[in-house]
Amino acid sequence: MAKKEEHVRKPDWLKIKINTNKSYNRLKHLMRDKRLNTVCEEARCPNIHECWSERKTATFMILGDTCTRGCRFCAVKTGLPNELDWGEPARVAESVEIMGLKHVVVTAVARDDLKDGGAAVFAETVRQIKAKVPGCTIEILPSDMKGDYESLHNLMDSAPDIFNHNIETVRRLTKKVRAIAMYDRSLELLRRVKEIAPNTPTKSSLMVGLGETKEEIIETMDDLRANNVDIMTIGQYLQPTKKHLNVERYYHPDEFEELKQIALSKGFRHCEAGPLVRSSYHADEQVNQSSAQRRIKYMKGYEESSGEQLNNFTF
Repeated sequence: MAKKEEHVRKPDWLKIKINTNKSYNRLKHLMRDKRLNTVCEEARCPNIHECWSERKTATFMILGDTCTRGCRFCAVKTGLPNELDWGEPARVAESVEIMGLKHVVVTAVARDDLKDGGAAVFAETVRQIKAKVPGCTIEILPSDMKGDYESLHNLMDSAPDIFNHNIETVRRLTKKVRAIAMYDRSLELLRRVKEIAPNTPTKSSLMVGLGETKEEIIETMDDLRANNVDIMTIGQYLQPTKKHLNVERYYHPDEFEELKQIALSKGFRHCEAGPLVRSSYHADEQVNQSSAQRRIKYMKGYEESSGEQLNNFTF
């Protein structure tokens, strides 16, 4: 267990496999051609090479590249956002089709300048992907929309396969770590999604290494389960720049495995936990069975028509 100091040295187990193969490079060029943003790049995700190269998944970040919030853990830039781009949903859908993606995560910067928090563009993006690529499963990861539950209803009308909203940290640290967001408001958002769409899996993610205790992590698990959250991911916080919060300590892989087992024992249907786990890590494995079967059928057809050998699309 690492000792707490101003800057804690990264342990040896935090190593990232780099794999910039043909699939990865093609997707990266496509993002630039379509003028699209991915949270994989903007948030400096350590798993970008695995997801883009091996799993045929990607996380698109819509509503621009500038967030109205300034969370102290996040590398996405903060400022005054651009006007809405209503052509963005179609470009995302076209990219999903061209790449033959089997699973897509759609997230967004927080847009507190918009009355609906961007829910309308979110919903249109889901609909455009479904129209272009009927077999692709879709996970959405919106902000809390500042508690606008009418907009939440409009978003859920697009029928995503997974609804994800990240709690990010434990209750005590929320004000320090997250800008504007509220711990209980995030829980209420997840609870309301289950009331609107009981069969849609809900999901949330927790970062560790910010000074939380094990007891607080377990309390957060209990709070998520009390609001019927099905899936949890737990990952190590990594400081993106010197301007962001320091890492208080690094958790050993054995500790992550213990947290995973605790989460599963509490009734989470699925839990990913590890030093490099992020919210959309292995997201393609977390859809419900009906969504999974739809995707498998589609991906087999894509493989046959394209001649490209794909991996990891069965369960």
